[in-house]
Amino acid sequence: MQTVWRPFFSYNLWSLFEPAIGQEQRHCPMKRGFLKARAKEPEIAPLIQQETTYQEIGLLAQQGIYEFHQDVGRLASDDGVHQVAVILGLEHRSQEVRDRVNQVLVNYRANPVLLGRNILKLSRGDEGFPEPILLRSGNRECNLFAAIDCIIVEPDGALHIIDFKTGKSQFDRRQAYVYLLAAQHLYPNQEAIASFYNLESQTWSDPIRASAVQLQVLEMDLFRFAQQHQDDLQRYKRKSASFEEIFPPHPGYQCQTCQFQSVCQFAV
Repeated sequence: MQTVWRPFFSYNLWSLFEPAIGQEQRHCPMKRGFLKARAKEPEIAPLIQQETTYQEIGLLAQQGIYEFHQDVGRLASDDGVHQVAVILGLEHRSQEVRDRVNQVLVNYRANPVLLGRNILKLSRGDEGFPEPILLRSGNRECNLFAAIDCIIVEPDGALHIIDFKTGKSQFDRRQAYVYLLAAQHLYPNQEAIASFYNLESQTWSDPIRASAVQLQVLEMDLFRFAQQHQDDLQRYKRKSASFEEIFPPHPGYQCQTCQFQSVCQFAV
């Protein structure tokens, strides 16, 4: 069966379009251009494929939680942390990655926040793109991608969507709203809340809720972002020389950690 092409949207794309509140100075629209418009170019593709230390730690930490719950006996075992570390292959990682991920495992074994909970879904984090959720608005259609880390069912029957974090980055409520919109379509007529849990600091965000009206407005914005993104990609395809006009640079402190600084003429 031939796959029907549709504009797409995700939290990641939203974050590339607009910065989180308080992060305006660190946001660079050109990054969306490198990631989405020039991703297949020979000098760009290898940079995208390189995993940053931050990404590596986040993924391994999530995989560690997953492995603990594949065999909850590891949470009670004295060498449970070592068992999971071996599964993750931490001995082959850098010292920083080993130390931080191992501390996550130690912390989680001491405080297993999912133990005894009714887990509806727990992702390992490396499953690839999730199945798209088809959204319709009049004669418009769009694919929504939402890679949800964990969903538990609370005692009152409500769904609790949990997104795992590492590092010191701030929680972005927009990500929670995208997940709540996805839950509305995946589990219609079922109440849902969302929250973030930082595996390193062992801190929770406040629970986040969204009304039906809020999600309806979000869906309208979603269609607008998805269409604008496709328009930008077509503009670049027609005239690649307009790259910096379509995806304007915003050089600054963020250039120091940008994966594209070696190929960006505007990098500070």
